[in-house]
Amino acid sequence: MANYGMAFDYKLCINCHACEVACKEENGIDLGALNHRLWIDEKFDEEKDFFNLSKVTFMQHQCQECQDAPCMKACPNDAIYRDNNGIVRLHKNKCDLTLSCMNACPYDARYVDKKNHITDKCIFCAETRLARGETTTACQITCPAKVRIFGDLDDENSEISITLKKRKHFRLKEKLGTKPKLFYLD
Repeated sequence: MANYGMAFDYKLCINCHACEVACKEENGIDLGALNHRLWIDEKFDEEKDFFNLSKVTFMQHQCQECQDAPCMKACPNDAIYRDNNGIVRLHKNKCDLTLSCMNACPYDARYVDKKNHITDKCIFCAETRLARGETTTACQITCPAKVRIFGDLDDENSEISITLKKRKHFRLKEKLGTKPKLFYLD
């Protein structure tokens, strides 16, 4: 079917957290919950601006949708699988909270969903928006700064493929060999 990925033009982020709120709303997560599928970290640069203030960069984090997913390998119950869209998913009825997947994830992207008694993570709105035939994620469509680009990496005419061909980018912790499908645009 598709091979979904996401790119972040992270320097455009205004730290409004609209993506976090949209994700929680879309996926039935309590708005006040600390554990969620995506989050934004503040990084203070050593470089100072005109007013001698530290520059702040906001980095978007979530499941990196690794092509070589350590969480999948670590699960003793075969509860973690890759769906037809290349998204790492969970057979919820097989998850027994051994937390092996959480310990194996080098991106700290999995968390315990206490309401459903499973480990959870971002799945690119596979159970909601993608299941309805939509081609955007809740976090992408809500972002006022248009930081996120979501699409099929195998479609050379998709916005994400065109953007990745034109712009320099990097992936987090590339040296680990997990081959993330999330790209950060320079």
